[in-house]
Amino acid sequence: MDAGLKRELEQKVLAGERLSREDGIALYESDDLAWLGGLAHEVRTRKNGDVVHFNVNRHLNMTNVCTASCAYCSFQRKPGEKDAYTMRIEEAVRLAKAMEGENLTELHIVNGLHPNLPWRYYPRSLSELKKALPDVSLKAFTATEIHHFETISGLSASDILDELIEAGLESLTGGGAEIFDWEVRQHIVDHNTHWEDWSRIHRLAHEKGLKTPATMLYGHIEEPRHRVDHVLRLRELQDETGGFQVFIPLRYQHDFVDMKDGKIRNRLQARTTMATGAEALKTFAVSRLLFDNVPHVKVFWVMHGVQTAQLALQHGADDMDGSVVEYKITHDADNYGTPNKLTRDDLLELIRDAGFRPVERNTRYEIIREYPGPDAGRRESPQPMRV
Repeated sequence: MDAGLKRELEQKVLAGERLSREDGIALYESDDLAWLGGLAHEVRTRKNGDVVHFNVNRHLNMTNVCTASCAYCSFQRKPGEKDAYTMRIEEAVRLAKAMEGENLTELHIVNGLHPNLPWRYYPRSLSELKKALPDVSLKAFTATEIHHFETISGLSASDILDELIEAGLESLTGGGAEIFDWEVRQHIVDHNTHWEDWSRIHRLAHEKGLKTPATMLYGHIEEPRHRVDHVLRLRELQDETGGFQVFIPLRYQHDFVDMKDGKIRNRLQARTTMATGAEALKTFAVSRLLFDNVPHVKVFWVMHGVQTAQLALQHGADDMDGSVVEYKITHDADNYGTPNKLTRDDLLELIRDAGFRPVERNTRYEIIREYPGPDAGRRESPQPMRV
């Protein structure tokens, strides 16, 4: 990067000025990761100090049967396929109750787009889960699922959200976003929920008082300019609604562990290599610098590995997600031995080891408990990066 442009971008960040599309592309072109990380860390420190947030959550996928065959996805199964499953509501409640320990605060629910389940299954599921776990927040359904519910029910998204909220919904999930630019999206997504419907549904959720996350799937066939476009679309919607709590860059995975039946459902992996750790850190840094109106950036450790997740905390992220027990959609695809569970104590240790102060939150980012930071008396105790 030209030294003059580097100084100009640094001055804009330090002055709190909004970065442009051209600025974002220029940042991705920089090979000075320490400089990028330092700028992003400056911004995350202004917003969140030395805090790293986490929650105690569990993931529940009630069905993997899906009408779509998205090019990156190994989770989906067609009706009648081996390993296809659909839980009865009573079964989902029983499984959720078994996850209740450790003062669980959130249940994260994402499903396939089942062709035959009736619409009533979904609000009834939430209602029964809420009865069984009254103190647990239900964070459920992607915008893609809400769009699917419109199709199978004949109801509007507004009416659907009203009914789900009445049944106990506290937040949508951020999935279904992938990459919004059609140049890429047409090659990776096999359903009809694109930017227009995804943004419409999140806008409605925000109007109804829900706070939602937003995601971006990166590291496949997209280019940095597509990532910049993705973030700027979300930033513009956030200017309008203020309803996004957190932005979550999700690293695209090669799903070697999901080929047990001999079918390669992830059709991208033959021509992709996955993002390196350095590319992941650059993506977190540039996302934090561009997305100036969202309070939090989360690193989902399951898709990045715990070491890269710790480093992401020095590159703009301030949230380590939660203590996932079983994440079926992608797991251990990077062959780094990523665990499928982190306890509260594990998360506390990882956050402190990275040099930050852990804060347990709920779904709405309200503080549940603050914990001591790194031991000041420990030899070579880690400290957050200084800018």
